Amino acid sequence: MYSTLSVPKTIKQRHQGIANLLAFALIPLSGFATDIYIPSLPTMAAELHVSSIQVQLTLTLFLISYGVTQLFIGSVLDSFGRYNISLACLVLFAVASIVIATSTNIYVIYLMRIVHGITVAGVIVSKRAYFIDLFSGEKLKHYLSMFSIIWSTGPIVAPFIGGYLQTGYGWKSNFYLLAIFAAVFVVLELIFSGETLKNFSTFHIKKIGGIYADMIKTTSFTLGLIMLGLAYCMVMIYNMTGPFIIEHTLHLSPVVAGYSSLVLGIAWLIGGLIGKATINKPFFNRMVVNLTLQVIFVIVMLISMRYIANLYTIIFFAFIIHIAAGFTFNNFFTYCLSRFPKNAGIASGLSGGINYVIVSFFSYGIVFLLPAKDEHNLGYSYFILIVLSVIVMLILKMKKELLSEGV
Repeated sequence: MYSTLSVPKTIKQRHQGIANLLAFALIPLSGFATDIYIPSLPTMAAELHVSSIQVQLTLTLFLISYGVTQLFIGSVLDSFGRYNISLACLVLFAVASIVIATSTNIYVIYLMRIVHGITVAGVIVSKRAYFIDLFSGEKLKHYLSMFSIIWSTGPIVAPFIGGYLQTGYGWKSNFYLLAIFAAVFVVLELIFSGETLKNFSTFHIKKIGGIYADMIKTTSFTLGLIMLGLAYCMVMIYNMTGPFIIEHTLHLSPVVAGYSSLVLGIAWLIGGLIGKATINKPFFNRMVVNLTLQVIFVIVMLISMRYIANLYTIIFFAFIIHIAAGFTFNNFFTYCLSRFPKNAGIASGLSGGINYVIVSFFSYGIVFLLPAKDEHNLGYSYFILIVLSVIVMLILKMKKELLSEGV
């Protein structure tokens, strides 16, 4: 518990609106930190004299460190506050970005990407908990349902910017921009934001462990986290393979790769908007329709690519699949994050952490088994993830039916 002298700066009432905007603006940081250099992956591999799988590992290491950090950072934020930890993370993120931009050693870049993952986790989890600290009821539900929509601005804007930066200034410029972005937000946070946590929890490892165990033992919550991971994995699989297919197989430019990622970012946004618009409709009915469409389109994608395969067919099918993935993510993220309001930091961290651990291992594993050589492997990757999503939803539905029958 903080003493009177050590209580962090709180948000002034007149700055509340600006602080809300800053919190929303930082939600896409994880997507921005991965997607901005997606069009640069082939060039990075060439200039650093490493293979495509080695440079793809920079994404995987970020996802693993980001996910694992979220598993415990929530309890730290619930015990020591959101504000100061978030500020420190932004400063370290900026420093790591500069180190990457000035390095030619892939192993230094690996280390700094791990730092990126850790610091982004601190920022994102604190900002998700920020809204749970300040709002409740329908207003909180409204804000939570906006998270995946706001987050999708990263995948929309970042590769578009990254494609032009790569063409005009090279891959290092992406990381200089990330450093500038973080530095600007440090200044804005110092001026307008502050601590939102009112009741600081005692940092008691055994008690915290019990809270984690209770959450994990809630079957619907855990299955919801798996669905989150599978949905976002569809995006990450494209991010890891799309630029290589577009630039190496189709022989198109990094700008085209950036525009393609921009289009698919819009698809994710559309899925999130549809999820928010239908949030009061029967949950399982929505998900059945959503998954059915995914199954149909991925099968048609695999069949059609035997006869015609070009940039337009790839983006068309990926666009539909990403809309459905964004819809899934929006629905399950709102559900998981609102389950445990008394332990908002832990719930936020656990939701994001398990999600990204699933994403990191599944995406890297699938890319390893189905390398980024052509559109057929991309289609098979989508197919695997969609089939797994159907299986998880069937289990979730059976669990719900058993509970309703009192079994």
